[in-house]
Amino acid sequence: MLDINEYNAYYSNYINLSIGVELLEGLESSFEKTLALFESIDEDKLSYRYADGKWTIKEIIQHLIDTERVFCYRALCFARKDKVELPGFSQDDYLENSGVDSRSKDDLIEEYKAVRSSTNTLFASFTNEMMTQRGLASNSPLSVRAAGYIIIGHETHHCNIINQRYL
Repeated sequence: MLDINEYNAYYSNYINLSIGVELLEGLESSFEKTLALFESIDEDKLSYRYADGKWTIKEIIQHLIDTERVFCYRALCFARKDKVELPGFSQDDYLENSGVDSRSKDDLIEEYKAVRSSTNTLFASFTNEMMTQRGLASNSPLSVRAAGYIIIGHETHHCNIINQRYL
């Protein structure tokens, strides 16, 4: 599977949540589970915070969308052997400037579906050689395939939190 040198140890929890599944199959499976979860949540529950300073469910959905886009861009750059070191991103700044509070559940779900469809197409286009390409992002090594597994595990992590603390 993945070598520890393909990602920063920070992402180990996400990688561990995605172990034992083939990447493309895992992207599709996590999509189906996550979509079912999002569709089951009442619109009025989307603004709920389980504690002060914690994100709302709407904010979590937007965070998942934004993070998936960032990791897809990283994967694309590395698959194409771009040697530029990619910067990190501030998840809190992204949320603060997202306008998510004015968006509807249906709008967020449609964006989520579009992003995952694009993610699936992108990763399906990568050859085995491309999947093992590596680059630097946030001052750390990252392989193309690790980016995909991080997307799966990151989504699983946040869906587990929604189920445990919000619903």
